[in-house]
Amino acid sequence: MKNFLKNNIIYKIINSTLITLPTPININLWWNFGSLLGICLIIQIVTGLFLSFHYCPNINLAFNSIVHMNHNMNYGWLIHYLHMNGASMFFFCIYFHVGRNIYYSTYFNKITWMIGVTIILLLMATAFIGYVLPWGQMSFWGATVITNLVSAIPYIGNMIVEWLWGGFSINNATLNRFYSFHFILPFVILFMVIMHLVYLHEKGSSNPMGLNSNILKIPFHNFFSIKDIMGFNLLFLILSMLTLMNPFLLGDPENFIMANPLVTPVHIQPEWYFLFAYAILRSIPNKLGGVIALFLSIAILYIMPFYNMNKIQSNKFYLLNKNLFWIFVNIFILLTWIGMMPVEDPFIMTGQMLTMLYFCYYILNPLIHNIQDLKLFNMNN
Repeated sequence: MKNFLKNNIIYKIINSTLITLPTPININLWWNFGSLLGICLIIQIVTGLFLSFHYCPNINLAFNSIVHMNHNMNYGWLIHYLHMNGASMFFFCIYFHVGRNIYYSTYFNKITWMIGVTIILLLMATAFIGYVLPWGQMSFWGATVITNLVSAIPYIGNMIVEWLWGGFSINNATLNRFYSFHFILPFVILFMVIMHLVYLHEKGSSNPMGLNSNILKIPFHNFFSIKDIMGFNLLFLILSMLTLMNPFLLGDPENFIMANPLVTPVHIQPEWYFLFAYAILRSIPNKLGGVIALFLSIAILYIMPFYNMNKIQSNKFYLLNKNLFWIFVNIFILLTWIGMMPVEDPFIMTGQMLTMLYFCYYILNPLIHNIQDLKLFNMNN
Protein backbone atom coordinates (compact mmCIF):
# COMPACT_ATOMS: atom_id res chain seq x y z
CA MET A 1 0.00 0.00 0.00
CA LYS A 2 2.84 2.39 0.87
CA ASN A 3 4.57 1.69 -2.45
CA PHE A 4 1.29 2.32 -4.30
CA LEU A 5 0.88 5.68 -2.54
CA LYS A 6 4.46 6.68 -3.26
CA ASN A 7 4.01 5.96 -6.98
CA ASN A 8 0.61 7.68 -7.15
CA ILE A 9 0.84 11.09 -8.90
CA ILE A 10 -1.94 12.58 -6.73
CA TYR A 11 -0.06 11.53 -3.59
CA LYS A 12 3.14 13.10 -4.97
CA ILE A 13 1.36 16.40 -5.65
CA ILE A 14 -0.25 16.49 -2.17
CA ASN A 15 3.03 15.49 -0.54
CA SER A 16 5.04 18.20 -2.31
CA THR A 17 2.43 20.97 -1.92
CA LEU A 18 0.95 20.32 1.53
CA ILE A 19 3.06 17.92 3.57
CA THR A 20 6.80 18.36 2.86
CA LEU A 21 6.56 21.88 1.37
CA PRO A 22 9.48 23.94 2.78
CA THR A 23 7.82 26.82 4.65
CA PRO A 24 9.49 29.83 6.33
CA ILE A 25 9.65 29.27 10.08
CA ASN A 26 8.61 32.86 10.95
CA ILE A 27 5.33 33.27 9.01
CA ASN A 28 2.50 34.49 11.22
CA LEU A 29 -1.30 34.50 11.40
CA TRP A 30 -1.66 36.77 8.35
CA TRP A 31 -0.40 33.95 6.13
CA ASN A 32 -3.54 31.93 7.02
CA PHE A 33 -5.80 33.90 4.69
CA GLY A 34 -4.57 32.12 1.55
CA SER A 35 -5.85 28.75 2.81
CA LEU A 36 -9.04 30.41 4.14
CA LEU A 37 -9.72 31.72 0.64
CA GLY A 38 -9.46 28.16 -0.68
CA ILE A 39 -12.10 27.02 1.85
CA CYS A 40 -14.34 29.98 0.92
CA LEU A 41 -14.11 29.02 -2.77
CA ILE A 42 -15.06 25.40 -2.02
CA ILE A 43 -18.03 26.56 0.12
CA GLN A 44 -19.24 28.85 -2.67
CA ILE A 45 -18.94 26.19 -5.40
CA VAL A 46 -20.67 23.47 -3.36
CA THR A 47 -23.54 25.65 -2.07
CA GLY A 48 -23.93 27.29 -5.50
CA LEU A 49 -24.22 23.88 -7.14
CA PHE A 50 -27.11 22.88 -4.85
CA LEU A 51 -28.85 26.23 -5.36
CA SER A 52 -28.60 25.86 -9.14
CA PHE A 53 -30.80 22.73 -8.95
CA HIS A 54 -33.80 24.84 -7.95
CA TYR A 55 -33.06 28.28 -9.43
CA CYS A 56 -35.07 29.42 -12.47
CA PRO A 57 -33.25 31.98 -14.68
CA ASN A 58 -36.46 33.68 -15.81
CA ILE A 59 -37.54 37.22 -14.89
CA ASN A 60 -41.01 35.97 -13.94
CA LEU A 61 -39.79 33.02 -11.85
CA ALA A 62 -36.34 33.95 -10.44
CA PHE A 63 -37.54 35.85 -7.36
CA ASN A 64 -40.12 33.19 -6.46
CA SER A 65 -37.60 30.39 -7.01
CA ILE A 66 -35.44 31.94 -4.25
CA VAL A 67 -38.49 32.03 -1.97
CA HIS A 68 -39.19 28.38 -2.90
CA MET A 69 -35.61 27.39 -1.94
CA ASN A 70 -35.90 29.06 1.46
CA HIS A 71 -39.30 27.59 2.32
CA ASN A 72 -39.73 24.26 0.51
CA MET A 73 -36.27 22.87 -0.27
CA ASN A 74 -34.73 20.70 2.48
CA TYR A 75 -32.28 22.97 4.29
CA GLY A 76 -32.55 25.33 1.32
CA TRP A 77 -32.53 28.34 3.66
CA LEU A 78 -29.23 27.18 5.17
CA ILE A 79 -27.57 26.60 1.79
CA HIS A 80 -28.85 29.95 0.47
CA TYR A 81 -27.67 31.90 3.54
CA LEU A 82 -24.29 30.15 3.53
CA HIS A 83 -23.82 31.07 -0.13
CA MET A 84 -24.97 34.64 0.44
CA ASN A 85 -22.79 35.29 3.50
CA GLY A 86 -19.97 33.13 2.13
CA ALA A 87 -19.45 35.78 -0.56
CA SER A 88 -18.95 38.41 2.17
CA MET A 89 -16.47 36.14 3.97
CA PHE A 90 -14.66 35.57 0.67
CA PHE A 91 -14.12 39.30 0.16
CA PHE A 92 -13.29 39.83 3.83
CA CYS A 93 -10.48 37.25 3.51
CA ILE A 94 -9.24 38.47 0.13
CA TYR A 95 -8.94 42.09 1.31
CA PHE A 96 -6.91 40.90 4.32
CA HIS A 97 -4.81 38.71 2.01
CA VAL A 98 -4.01 41.59 -0.36
CA GLY A 99 -3.43 43.95 2.59
CA ARG A 100 -0.89 41.55 4.08
CA ASN A 101 0.95 41.33 0.75
CA ILE A 102 1.09 45.12 0.44
CA TYR A 103 2.21 45.58 4.06
CA TYR A 104 5.03 43.04 3.83
CA SER A 105 5.82 43.89 0.16
CA THR A 106 5.52 40.23 -0.84
CA TYR A 107 4.53 40.93 -4.44
CA PHE A 108 7.95 40.43 -6.03
CA ASN A 109 7.00 37.00 -7.35
CA LYS A 110 5.55 38.75 -10.40
CA ILE A 111 3.63 35.91 -12.07
CA THR A 112 2.00 34.82 -8.79
CA TRP A 113 1.00 38.42 -8.04
CA MET A 114 -0.42 39.05 -11.54
CA ILE A 115 -2.50 35.85 -11.37
CA GLY A 116 -3.72 36.89 -7.91
CA VAL A 117 -4.91 40.32 -9.12
CA THR A 118 -6.67 38.62 -12.06
CA ILE A 119 -8.43 36.33 -9.55
CA ILE A 120 -9.70 39.44 -7.68
CA LEU A 121 -11.13 40.92 -10.90
CA LEU A 122 -12.80 37.59 -11.80
CA LEU A 123 -14.16 37.28 -8.26
CA MET A 124 -15.67 40.77 -8.44
CA ALA A 125 -17.30 39.97 -11.80
CA THR A 126 -18.69 36.70 -10.39
CA ALA A 127 -20.04 38.40 -7.26
CA PHE A 128 -21.67 41.20 -9.27
CA ILE A 129 -23.53 38.91 -11.68
CA GLY A 130 -24.46 36.63 -8.77
CA TYR A 131 -26.04 39.59 -6.97
CA VAL A 132 -28.31 40.14 -9.98
CA LEU A 133 -29.72 36.59 -9.93
CA PRO A 134 -32.21 36.95 -7.00
CA TRP A 135 -33.99 39.56 -9.16
CA GLY A 136 -34.85 41.91 -6.31
CA GLN A 137 -35.09 45.67 -6.61
CA MET A 138 -31.46 46.37 -5.75
CA SER A 139 -30.31 43.47 -7.96
CA PHE A 140 -32.14 44.88 -10.98
CA TRP A 141 -31.18 48.53 -10.51
CA GLY A 142 -27.60 47.67 -9.55
CA ALA A 143 -27.27 45.72 -12.80
CA THR A 144 -28.81 48.63 -14.73
CA VAL A 145 -26.36 51.17 -13.28
CA ILE A 146 -23.21 49.03 -13.64
CA THR A 147 -23.91 47.69 -17.15
CA ASN A 148 -24.73 51.22 -18.31
CA LEU A 149 -21.20 52.26 -17.37
CA VAL A 150 -19.92 50.31 -20.39
CA SER A 151 -21.71 52.83 -22.64
CA ALA A 152 -19.01 55.35 -21.62
CA ILE A 153 -16.57 53.58 -23.99
CA PRO A 154 -16.27 55.82 -27.07
CA TYR A 155 -17.91 54.68 -30.35
CA ILE A 156 -18.64 51.06 -29.38
CA GLY A 157 -19.99 51.51 -25.82
CA ASN A 158 -23.72 51.45 -26.66
CA MET A 159 -23.28 48.45 -28.95
CA ILE A 160 -21.50 46.47 -26.19
CA VAL A 161 -24.24 47.34 -23.66
CA GLU A 162 -26.96 46.08 -26.03
CA TRP A 163 -24.93 42.92 -26.60
CA LEU A 164 -24.61 42.38 -22.84
CA TRP A 165 -28.33 42.94 -22.32
CA GLY A 166 -29.43 40.88 -25.31
CA GLY A 167 -31.82 43.71 -26.16
CA PHE A 168 -32.48 47.37 -25.46
CA SER A 169 -32.93 46.95 -21.69
CA ILE A 170 -32.22 44.40 -18.96
CA ASN A 171 -34.55 41.49 -19.72
CA ASN A 172 -34.85 37.71 -19.67
CA ALA A 173 -31.86 37.24 -22.00
CA THR A 174 -29.69 39.28 -19.60
CA LEU A 175 -30.67 37.12 -16.62
CA ASN A 176 -29.97 33.92 -18.58
CA ARG A 177 -26.52 35.16 -19.59
CA PHE A 178 -25.65 36.26 -16.07
CA TYR A 179 -26.72 32.88 -14.72
CA SER A 180 -24.52 31.04 -17.23
CA PHE A 181 -21.51 33.25 -16.45
CA HIS A 182 -22.09 32.96 -12.70
CA PHE A 183 -22.05 29.18 -13.00
CA ILE A 184 -18.91 28.91 -15.16
CA LEU A 185 -16.70 31.68 -13.67
CA PRO A 186 -16.05 29.92 -10.30
CA PHE A 187 -14.42 27.05 -12.20
CA VAL A 188 -12.27 29.56 -14.10
CA ILE A 189 -11.31 31.06 -10.72
CA LEU A 190 -10.52 27.55 -9.43
CA PHE A 191 -8.16 27.00 -12.38
CA MET A 192 -6.50 30.38 -11.74
CA VAL A 193 -6.10 29.49 -8.05
CA ILE A 194 -4.31 26.25 -8.99
CA MET A 195 -1.98 28.24 -11.27
CA HIS A 196 -1.47 30.76 -8.44
CA LEU A 197 -0.39 27.94 -6.10
CA VAL A 198 1.87 26.31 -8.71
CA TYR A 199 3.85 29.53 -9.24
CA LEU A 200 3.84 30.31 -5.51
CA HIS A 201 5.31 26.91 -4.61
CA GLU A 202 7.89 27.24 -7.37
CA LYS A 203 9.68 29.97 -5.38
CA GLY A 204 8.16 29.29 -1.95
CA SER A 205 6.18 31.45 0.46
CA SER A 206 7.39 34.86 1.58
CA ASN A 207 7.89 35.79 5.24
CA PRO A 208 7.66 38.89 7.45
CA MET A 209 11.43 39.50 7.34
CA GLY A 210 11.60 39.42 3.54
CA LEU A 211 14.34 36.76 3.61
CA ASN A 212 14.74 33.96 1.04
CA SER A 213 17.11 31.67 2.95
CA ASN A 214 16.36 27.94 2.72
CA ILE A 215 18.02 27.41 6.12
CA LEU A 216 15.08 28.98 7.97
CA LYS A 217 12.44 26.66 6.47
CA ILE A 218 10.56 23.71 7.99
CA PRO A 219 7.98 21.22 6.58
CA PHE A 220 4.44 22.55 6.21
CA HIS A 221 2.91 19.58 8.04
CA ASN A 222 2.31 19.51 10.93
CA PHE A 223 3.66 22.88 12.03
CA PHE A 224 1.46 25.04 9.81
CA SER A 225 -1.36 22.65 8.95
CA ILE A 226 -2.50 22.85 12.61
CA LYS A 227 -2.39 26.65 12.43
CA ASP A 228 -4.52 26.50 9.25
CA ILE A 229 -7.06 24.20 10.95
CA MET A 230 -7.39 26.78 13.72
CA GLY A 231 -8.11 29.41 11.04
CA PHE A 232 -10.72 27.13 9.42
CA ASN A 233 -12.50 26.70 12.76
CA LEU A 234 -12.58 30.47 13.31
CA LEU A 235 -13.91 31.04 9.77
CA PHE A 236 -16.67 28.42 10.22
CA LEU A 237 -17.57 29.92 13.60
CA ILE A 238 -17.99 33.45 12.20
CA LEU A 239 -19.83 32.21 9.09
CA SER A 240 -22.14 30.02 11.21
CA MET A 241 -22.95 32.87 13.60
CA LEU A 242 -23.66 35.23 10.70
CA THR A 243 -25.78 32.63 8.86
CA LEU A 244 -27.79 31.40 11.85
CA MET A 245 -28.18 34.56 13.93
CA ASN A 246 -28.46 37.44 11.44
CA PRO A 247 -28.18 36.26 7.81
CA PHE A 248 -29.35 39.57 6.31
CA LEU A 249 -26.99 41.78 8.34
CA LEU A 250 -24.83 42.58 5.28
CA GLY A 251 -27.68 42.61 2.72
CA ASP A 252 -30.00 45.34 1.45
CA PRO A 253 -33.70 45.42 2.49
CA GLU A 254 -34.65 46.55 -1.04
CA ASN A 255 -33.86 43.04 -2.31
CA PHE A 256 -36.87 41.66 -0.44
CA ILE A 257 -38.98 43.41 -3.12
CA MET A 258 -39.30 41.80 -6.55
CA ALA A 259 -37.61 43.75 -9.36
CA ASN A 260 -39.80 46.50 -10.81
CA PRO A 261 -38.42 48.48 -13.79
CA LEU A 262 -40.99 51.25 -13.12
CA VAL A 263 -39.93 51.99 -9.51
CA THR A 264 -36.40 53.22 -8.79
CA PRO A 265 -35.03 52.77 -5.24
CA VAL A 266 -34.29 56.00 -3.37
CA HIS A 267 -30.61 55.13 -2.95
CA ILE A 268 -28.93 52.58 -5.26
CA GLN A 269 -25.81 50.99 -3.79
CA PRO A 270 -23.90 47.71 -4.29
CA GLU A 271 -22.90 45.18 -1.63
CA TRP A 272 -20.46 46.35 1.08
CA TYR A 273 -17.41 44.83 -0.63
CA PHE A 274 -17.88 47.04 -3.71
CA LEU A 275 -18.63 50.27 -1.85
CA PHE A 276 -15.05 51.62 -1.92
CA ALA A 277 -14.92 51.24 -5.72
CA TYR A 278 -18.45 52.68 -6.04
CA ALA A 279 -17.36 55.75 -4.02
CA ILE A 280 -14.40 56.21 -6.39
CA LEU A 281 -16.73 55.90 -9.39
CA ARG A 282 -19.12 58.53 -7.97
CA SER A 283 -16.35 60.97 -7.11
CA ILE A 284 -15.35 61.53 -10.77
CA PRO A 285 -17.78 63.96 -12.50
CA ASN A 286 -17.00 62.57 -15.97
CA LYS A 287 -18.65 59.21 -16.81
CA LEU A 288 -15.69 57.76 -18.75
CA GLY A 289 -13.26 59.06 -16.13
CA GLY A 290 -15.32 57.41 -13.40
CA VAL A 291 -15.29 54.06 -15.22
CA ILE A 292 -11.49 54.27 -15.70
CA ALA A 293 -11.00 55.16 -12.01
CA LEU A 294 -13.30 52.28 -11.01
CA PHE A 295 -11.23 49.80 -13.04
CA LEU A 296 -7.92 51.29 -11.86
CA SER A 297 -8.93 50.98 -8.20
CA ILE A 298 -8.08 47.27 -8.56
CA ALA A 299 -5.99 47.13 -11.76
CA ILE A 300 -3.38 49.49 -10.25
CA LEU A 301 -2.24 46.48 -8.20
CA TYR A 302 -0.81 45.00 -11.43
CA ILE A 303 2.00 47.57 -11.59
CA MET A 304 3.21 47.24 -7.98
CA PRO A 305 5.95 44.61 -8.62
CA PHE A 306 7.38 46.69 -11.49
CA TYR A 307 7.83 50.13 -9.89
CA ASN A 308 8.53 49.21 -6.26
CA MET A 309 12.12 47.95 -6.49
CA ASN A 310 13.13 47.96 -2.81
CA LYS A 311 16.39 46.55 -1.48
CA ILE A 312 14.58 45.26 1.62
CA GLN A 313 11.17 43.81 0.80
CA SER A 314 9.27 44.01 4.07
CA ASN A 315 7.72 47.24 5.41
CA LYS A 316 8.49 45.87 8.89
CA PHE A 317 11.74 47.88 8.93
CA TYR A 318 10.28 51.16 7.66
CA LEU A 319 8.28 53.19 10.18
CA LEU A 320 7.04 55.76 7.62
CA ASN A 321 5.80 53.07 5.24
CA LYS A 322 4.04 51.23 8.08
CA ASN A 323 2.23 54.42 9.11
CA LEU A 324 1.41 55.17 5.48
CA PHE A 325 -0.10 51.70 5.08
CA TRP A 326 -2.42 52.15 8.08
CA ILE A 327 -3.49 55.55 6.72
CA PHE A 328 -4.31 53.74 3.46
CA VAL A 329 -6.42 51.17 5.38
CA ASN A 330 -8.37 54.02 6.98
CA ILE A 331 -8.88 55.63 3.55
CA PHE A 332 -10.27 52.29 2.28
CA ILE A 333 -12.70 52.06 5.24
CA LEU A 334 -13.80 55.69 4.79
CA LEU A 335 -14.39 55.15 1.06
CA THR A 336 -16.57 52.15 1.96
CA TRP A 337 -18.57 54.40 4.31
CA ILE A 338 -18.85 57.18 1.69
CA GLY A 339 -20.21 54.61 -0.81
CA MET A 340 -23.19 54.04 1.54
CA MET A 341 -24.00 57.75 1.81
CA PRO A 342 -26.32 59.68 -0.54
CA VAL A 343 -24.80 61.70 -3.42
CA GLU A 344 -24.82 65.11 -1.74
CA ASP A 345 -22.50 67.46 0.12
CA PRO A 346 -20.36 66.96 2.17
CA PHE A 347 -20.06 63.34 0.98
CA ILE A 348 -19.24 64.28 -2.65
CA MET A 349 -16.23 66.44 -1.72
CA THR A 350 -15.08 63.97 0.95
CA GLY A 351 -15.25 61.12 -1.58
CA GLN A 352 -13.18 63.12 -4.10
CA MET A 353 -10.48 63.89 -1.51
CA LEU A 354 -10.34 60.25 -0.37
CA THR A 355 -10.14 59.05 -4.00
CA MET A 356 -7.09 61.28 -4.58
CA LEU A 357 -5.48 59.98 -1.38
CA TYR A 358 -6.27 56.36 -2.35
CA PHE A 359 -4.32 56.63 -5.62
CA CYS A 360 -1.59 58.80 -4.04
CA TYR A 361 -0.68 55.89 -1.76
CA TYR A 362 0.54 53.84 -4.74
CA ILE A 363 2.85 56.73 -5.71
CA LEU A 364 4.08 57.76 -2.24
CA ASN A 365 4.75 54.26 -0.85
CA PRO A 366 7.60 53.32 -3.27
CA LEU A 367 9.03 56.88 -3.19
CA ILE A 368 9.31 56.88 0.62
CA HIS A 369 10.66 53.32 0.49
CA ASN A 370 13.41 54.31 -1.97
CA ILE A 371 14.32 57.47 0.01
CA GLN A 372 14.75 55.38 3.17
CA ASP A 373 16.78 52.80 1.21
CA LEU A 374 19.05 55.61 0.03
CA LYS A 375 19.52 56.89 3.61
CA LEU A 376 20.41 53.36 4.80
CA PHE A 377 22.90 53.03 1.92
CA ASN A 378 24.55 56.38 2.76
CA MET A 379 24.75 55.49 6.45
CA ASN A 380 26.48 52.20 5.65
CA ASN A 381 29.00 53.99 3.47
